Amino acid sequence: MVTIPVKSSSHPLASYIERLTAGEALLKDTPQNLIEVVGILKSYGVVLDAYSKNLIYIAENQFLVFFPFFKYFNGQVSWQKLLQHWWHDRINFEYAEYCMKAMFWHGGGGLDSYVDSAAFREVTAKVIQAKFRNNPLVLILNKAFPEFLPEQMRMMAYYSGLGQFWRIMADTFLSLSDLYDAGKITSIPEVVAHIKKNLVDNASQAIVYQVKIKGQTYDLIPKSAGLTFLADTAIPYVEAVFFRGTPFPGTISYNAQAYQIPYDQGMFAYGALYADPLPIGGAGIPPTLLMQDMRHFLPDYLHDIYKKSFRQEEDLLVQICETFQKSMFCVTTAAIQGLAPYPLTTTDLKEQKANRIYLEAWMNRFVKSRLEAVNQ
Repeated sequence: MVTIPVKSSSHPLASYIERLTAGEALLKDTPQNLIEVVGILKSYGVVLDAYSKNLIYIAENQFLVFFPFFKYFNGQVSWQKLLQHWWHDRINFEYAEYCMKAMFWHGGGGLDSYVDSAAFREVTAKVIQAKFRNNPLVLILNKAFPEFLPEQMRMMAYYSGLGQFWRIMADTFLSLSDLYDAGKITSIPEVVAHIKKNLVDNASQAIVYQVKIKGQTYDLIPKSAGLTFLADTAIPYVEAVFFRGTPFPGTISYNAQAYQIPYDQGMFAYGALYADPLPIGGAGIPPTLLMQDMRHFLPDYLHDIYKKSFRQEEDLLVQICETFQKSMFCVTTAAIQGLAPYPLTTTDLKEQKANRIYLEAWMNRFVKSRLEAVNQ
């Protein structure tokens, strides 16, 4: 019996398919890329740690608060923190909310389905009644506008879900930095393997959401709902933030007659893997907030690289964004490997054919991305 090998792909990004099936990553394995990726993920891990804690705090303590003036303070309000907040000496938690709202808007996964379920609506009704037991005006308004408060609780579920997702990712990136410092991470494929291992190890981690009102606990998302880290937060996050995103004000017209924004959300390509780094630093560009946050936690070895660049620190936020995109292609590689129908390095012909279809579907989404730009 003659075995016919799988033909080389004719896809425009066929070289990346070959790279993945050879056990490599979407990003080239070079010493410079390794330093940049590990360094930026260390900074990102510190920032995600802060984002995660704040999102979970808001979900558990600021739910159904109409004017949450102090939601970014994690319950620790003082004159010193107020002055720091007004002086903008703080983490830009607004970016965390931007990502949460992108996930909430684009939907997908079990979390999206569950917040529209009868079970969630039933518990939400109990929470609203308990929260406003002594506020008849709000209860009357709730009857007049029955979707307003439940919608707020759906959004709170996303605050909690994203916070729990980022908790795991923050630990993943910080442990990656520790391994690099110990000399145990020496290549981009090893970076990808570390991220993939943590994704797989935590895949079935339950996503739950509880609130307390006057000592009574309400399970808005109980463990019995079956929501998990990978399927119900990680994959929807990659879709909403890495791929789709939202068009940045000032860079594209929101005028319906201009036809600059696709009519279908599924056609959106404004996410982290597509965004042009050059507008970073401008007003109305949400990732500017993230780059500003990461700037404060750059390890010295990465900061030194930026200082030696052509413009040195004049375009620091743009350089951080370019490095960040490199790191996100490493995270995406880990996701591709983890979700593949078979190991990408398989020698079985049938499995290779299935993987080829799978990888070409991914490459279709990368055609207009920054994939080739980060590899130049």
